[in-house]
Amino acid sequence: MFNFDLPFFRPLWVRIATVGFSVGWGLVELSMGSAGFAVLFLAAGIYSAYRLFITFDPPEDGA
Repeated sequence: MFNFDLPFFRPLWVRIATVGFSVGWGLVELSMGSAGFAVLFLAAGIYSAYRLFITFDPPEDGA
């Protein structure tokens, strides 16, 4: 779906911001009563958290 193994995601703050924005926007959508978009963004946030914190293994520089 997305390529989370890019060097762009190496800094911790980028990974936290990516997950935080997705989950945060999902909560905003949920509070506004839009369940469809809430599920979409919360699922993207959960998947991003899994890929960026549990299975994250970026290639080495120069490889």
